[in-house]
Amino acid sequence: MIKNFIDKLLGKASQGGRIAGRLGLRRPDAQDAGGRHAVGQRIEVPREQHGIDPRLLDERAVKVVTTLQDAGFEAYIVGGAVRDLLLGHRPKDFDVATNATPEQVKALFRRAFIIGRRFRIVHVVYGRGREHEVIEVSTFRAYLDASAAEQVEGNEKTSKGELAGKSHVVDASGRVLRDNVWGPQDEDAARRDFTVNALYYDPKREIVVDYHHGIEDAKQRLLRMIGDPETRYREDPVRIIRVVRFAAKLGFAIEPATRAPILRMADLLGNVPASRLFDEMIKLLQTGHALASLEELRRQGLHRGVFPILDAVLDDAHRHDGREKFIHLALSDTDRRVQDGRPVAPSFMLACMLWHDVVKRRDRLRAQGEPAMPALLQAIDQVFDARIGDISGRGKLATDMREIWTMQPRFERRTPSSAEALSAQPRFRAGFDFLALRAEAGEADPALVQWWERYAAAAAPDRHGLLEAARQEDQQRRSTAVPETAAAEASGAAGPRKRRRRRKPAGAAAGEGGSGAATAPAPAGDGGDD
Repeated sequence: MIKNFIDKLLGKASQGGRIAGRLGLRRPDAQDAGGRHAVGQRIEVPREQHGIDPRLLDERAVKVVTTLQDAGFEAYIVGGAVRDLLLGHRPKDFDVATNATPEQVKALFRRAFIIGRRFRIVHVVYGRGREHEVIEVSTFRAYLDASAAEQVEGNEKTSKGELAGKSHVVDASGRVLRDNVWGPQDEDAARRDFTVNALYYDPKREIVVDYHHGIEDAKQRLLRMIGDPETRYREDPVRIIRVVRFAAKLGFAIEPATRAPILRMADLLGNVPASRLFDEMIKLLQTGHALASLEELRRQGLHRGVFPILDAVLDDAHRHDGREKFIHLALSDTDRRVQDGRPVAPSFMLACMLWHDVVKRRDRLRAQGEPAMPALLQAIDQVFDARIGDISGRGKLATDMREIWTMQPRFERRTPSSAEALSAQPRFRAGFDFLALRAEAGEADPALVQWWERYAAAAAPDRHGLLEAARQEDQQRRSTAVPETAAAEASGAAGPRKRRRRRKPAGAAAGEGGSGAATAPAPAGDGGDD
């Protein structure tokens, strides 16, 4: 009863703070007199004001909240899920925040796992296999500025021994390396990045708890950093990428004070582990707003020097070398798939983005005398080393992307054995879709795409007919070179009528093009230079 009374008092005080904010007075999330980041004031917003439709909720997320509340803890749906609910969207993921510790959360659920070192959280798992769902549960954290934290000189890897057993640690630049000090909800809200992400929804009472005018900013479609933007970017430089991603995804404007330090502080991203930056890049490109995200990166001056993969795509030097149309088609296709609720694979998207880089390196190796397939394989390895590096998950990505790329010259070989083997590949559909994109961009023959589409859908007898037609077509194409040679001989040109061809060393013919045929023509679609 006393707690409810205090909450009501705080709610009334918060309404006064809101009015003061509208009059241009001090916002509750401003810095206090000592320069420290101040917590906001609690406002409880009822359903008739926030308008969240309960039908958009995930029943498993609600179950997690209810289980925690029934056990005597505070619990809310939190962050981006609340933001999306306010905008009338069904969230893709639901996160929960509570005052229960990770150990207390884990004890309440049959399948729950504590993960993370930098931030310890709990994954509550429902279902199995591809149909499983993970509800991420975090404990309210205290807001502690850098002056209150222990400091180390290195990063997560170089200072691993110093980090052991510590709860709140920053590096020399102010980046938070450990943040596992539990605290009250108002401080948990203060340590979140943007006002629209610092919202808490109680599905039982149907209220939204708002400390930093997040509902107001969501209605105005505005991204505003909580506290001093420069300090917050130092705490976690990845917020520089997050503000770009949210602006593109939500179509929000970036508040001027939040925007101002972005380019100036972009160098801090160099201290972020490569694997974490890679994950953020994937999020940029796989949320259904990839093209908008790339445009926002350009707008903020972050399109070069941040992501090595994007350097291969967004550098102005590549805007007119043929890859721009191909990348645009690939990312548009990815956006459509996400918006239609169809799955997208990072390996396919990255294969599209780095394809021209592979082609350029392969052609350079071919010019140095390397056979086609070895040149392609060497180029793939070079691109991975230069653009992706040593990150977690590289092995699986490399395998999938390598299959997509090495399938491209194989699509030209329409013999019974090679066609049957290629169509049976687990990644055949991805390779075929890649070929179709190349054809749409003018880099491969559309007739080849149509043939493989018919072949993949045909029964065995029909496949035989398609292969026979392909054989005759290839034979006719080869024969077109014969009349030209005969005409040249009949013209009486000086010199011998027939020149002896120099024999290739044993084994060289079989390696040329990977086809095993010494006189086989180079695939027209190989490498996108047809």
